[in-house]
Amino acid sequence: MSSRGKLFIVSAPAGSGKTTLVEMLCNERTDCVRSISCTTRAARGSEIDGIDYFFLSEEEFEKKSSAGEFIEEAQVYQYRYGTLKSFVEERLSQGKHVFLVIDTQGALKLKDKVEGVWIFIVPPDIETLRNRLTIRGTENAADIEKRLSWAADEIKKADEYDYTIVNDDLDTAFKEFKKIIEKGE
Repeated sequence: MSSRGKLFIVSAPAGSGKTTLVEMLCNERTDCVRSISCTTRAARGSEIDGIDYFFLSEEEFEKKSSAGEFIEEAQVYQYRYGTLKSFVEERLSQGKHVFLVIDTQGALKLKDKVEGVWIFIVPPDIETLRNRLTIRGTENAADIEKRLSWAADEIKKADEYDYTIVNDDLDTAFKEFKKIIEKGE
């Protein structure tokens, strides 16, 4: 591949389907890759270091942050998250389209710093989101309530993105997602 890839920033409240949509696209297209974020939180369930996230200690994260290794970083709940510049740049230079699946805090910090396409995924309503988070089974009831409160604030920021997709039906949302990617290439 001789041409440089494009950067796509995808945000959504937890449980809205952002990672699912990006993974579906990456499974379909070899020129697309999901960026792997660093985090200070522990792995959940079947998550694998270097596949789902780079799981770092607070000290390791701070060292990378102080060295300016992150293109963006954010504090979400009590954990820190960041995207490595080296990971993104290496893949873009290989002609890959890179998808940052990140929180609105980190995404909006990038708005004036990088050229990219901003996509926001929303659930059809908060009750659907509550059901998805409950079925997912990765958080307890108190954490779900925190995520729902956080989601309401995140959804207010959707108008700062280039595109918004309502993920009411996964197949329909995926078709819309693919059209946006094709338009942004």
